[in-house]
Amino acid sequence: MALHQDMAHAKINLFLHVTGRREDGYHLLDSLAVFAGAGDHLHLSTGPQGQADSLTLQGPFAKGLEADENNLVLKAARALRQTRGEEAARQPAAALTLEKRLPVASGIGGGSADAACALRLLTRYWSLPMEAAAHVAPTLGADVPVCLAQKATRMEGIGDILTAAPPLPEMGMLLVNPGVGVSTPSIFRRLAETGGITPRPPLAFPEAGWPTLDALIAFLAQTENDLQPHAIAQAPVIATVLETLATLPQVRFHRMSGSGATCFALFETADQAIRAADHLMDRDIAQAWWHWAGPVLP
Repeated sequence: MALHQDMAHAKINLFLHVTGRREDGYHLLDSLAVFAGAGDHLHLSTGPQGQADSLTLQGPFAKGLEADENNLVLKAARALRQTRGEEAARQPAAALTLEKRLPVASGIGGGSADAACALRLLTRYWSLPMEAAAHVAPTLGADVPVCLAQKATRMEGIGDILTAAPPLPEMGMLLVNPGVGVSTPSIFRRLAETGGITPRPPLAFPEAGWPTLDALIAFLAQTENDLQPHAIAQAPVIATVLETLATLPQVRFHRMSGSGATCFALFETADQAIRAADHLMDRDIAQAWWHWAGPVLP
C-alpha cells in the first residue's frame, strides 16, 4: 500500500514566445503556463531494506518508456539523495509507481511534471525541506521548477525566471492529442533554421489579472505560440486538430501547447468543456485521438 501519492498535472502554455537565443544554443522564452486537472499519478511506498530506489511503470502511456536510470523520476530521486550527502544514505529506499496517463512527448510537460511530483513525494517521505526539491529541480530540466508548484506562472529566460501569474478566471479546458509524438529539440532546430525569432515589445501582464474569460482571451489574442507553425510542418495533423477544435460548441479559444502535439481549447466552464468533448468523440476523425476535459487548476 502506498504511503504517499501525488498527481503530476499537465502543464499548458497558453502562449509561448521565443524571444532570443543564448550563445550556448538555449532559446529564451516568454510564456504563461497553467495546469489542467489531467495528469499522471505517482505512488510511493517503502522499498526493500538495503536496496536502491526503484520505479515501476504502468498505465495507458507506459509503453515505450523505460524505468531505468535515465527516467526523470529516478533521476529526481538520485539528485535529491546527492544533495543531502550522508543524510541521504540513511534514508529508506523508495519504491515508486508511475501511472502514465498523459501522452509522451506531447507538449504538456509530462516528464518534467513527473520529476517534480517525485521531488514533492520524496521530500515528504524523507522529511526534507521543500528547499531541497527547489534546489534540485532546475538540474533536471527547464520545465521542472514550474511543475514543482503547479500554479499559473509566467515563465521567462530559459524557463528559470518564474513569476506568479496575476489572478485568472475560472474556466474549462479540453486537451486533444492526435497520437503523434513531437520532438522538442527538432522543433527548436526548425525555428533556428528559419530564423524564426519575432521581435516584439515587452509584454505587459495586467496587475489585477483577468477577471473574466473574455478579458483573458483578449490578452491571448495579442500573443502566439511561436512553435506552432514549426510543429505543424513536422506533424500536419496538428492543424487538423486545431480546425476541429474551432468547430466545437461554446469553444472560446484554441491553440497548441508547448512544442506540440497536444492542443487545447478554453471554455467558460468545465461542464462546457466536457460537453464539447462528447461532441468531439462523435466524430470519426477523433476516434484515435486522446482527449481530456475538465477544470483548469486555480
